[in-house]
Amino acid sequence: MKELLRPVRPAPGARVAVVAPSGPVVEERLQAGLDLLRGWDLDPVVAPHVLDRHRSLPHLAGADADRAADLQSAWCDPTVDVVLCARGGYGAQRLVDLLDWDAMRAAGPKVFIGFSDSTALHEAFAVRLGLATLYGPVAAGIDFVKNARAQEHLRATLFAPETVRTLRSGGVPLAPGRARGVTLGGCLTLLATGYGTPHSRAGARGGLLLLEDVGEPPYSVDRALTQLLRTGWLDGVAGVALGSWHRCGPYEELRPVLADRLGGLGVPVVEELGFGHCEGALTVPFGVGAVLDADEGTLTLDAPALR
Repeated sequence: MKELLRPVRPAPGARVAVVAPSGPVVEERLQAGLDLLRGWDLDPVVAPHVLDRHRSLPHLAGADADRAADLQSAWCDPTVDVVLCARGGYGAQRLVDLLDWDAMRAAGPKVFIGFSDSTALHEAFAVRLGLATLYGPVAAGIDFVKNARAQEHLRATLFAPETVRTLRSGGVPLAPGRARGVTLGGCLTLLATGYGTPHSRAGARGGLLLLEDVGEPPYSVDRALTQLLRTGWLDGVAGVALGSWHRCGPYEELRPVLADRLGGLGVPVVEELGFGHCEGALTVPFGVGAVLDADEGTLTLDAPALR
């Protein structure tokens, strides 16, 4: 698996476009997130349809075409340096076929940030643009607006990425060892449901796979991992780092599932790396070369997430 092009870090005063490719956004939390960004000497601008609601599908932040237009316009705007998702939820998969990827490629690289449902977009940016992205807090997320650790780690990743090249696990190795590869991953459910689509990778060969999810009981996690195993998507993966599993049942019930499904890969597996749907979630880059040391509980990037 090849390393992807790392975008340039934003300068003070950089413009950040906030888009809502997934679920509906809470305005009060959005305003709090915008205030935080302004406090970082960034210039946030809200896309036209961020606060929309779909007429008949309440789980979506407006019509697919409008959400896609917001994302594409933000990406193709030469004054925008960073595109930041407002929240997760569901809906990003519905957009990827509506975007003009040729136009977005021509617009050049910039920083993309989002997590959870935006896994579908992280995959598409990797496949269609060859671009490294940041899996991190969203503008209207509770964790971003209320948790200092999440705020500071994202801020450091943006402005001083050389200071946050090592992520450290709070858990123990699920499978020991050390491996080198290129980071990829995100929300397990989105990776599994994206398999076979034209905007997702055919497999994780040579990669360090970062996995997490939310609200899926142990049998659903089992089902998604089994699908990835049966399709061969996990063949040749170099190592696995696990993040949070919020509301995925008691961890003592989920952990045996993870060990059973991933232990047979014969690669290092580290748990509780502190990214995803957890309090104080860390920002992790996708598309960057790194070393996973399960025994030490570390993921160390070969280079800063941003240039």
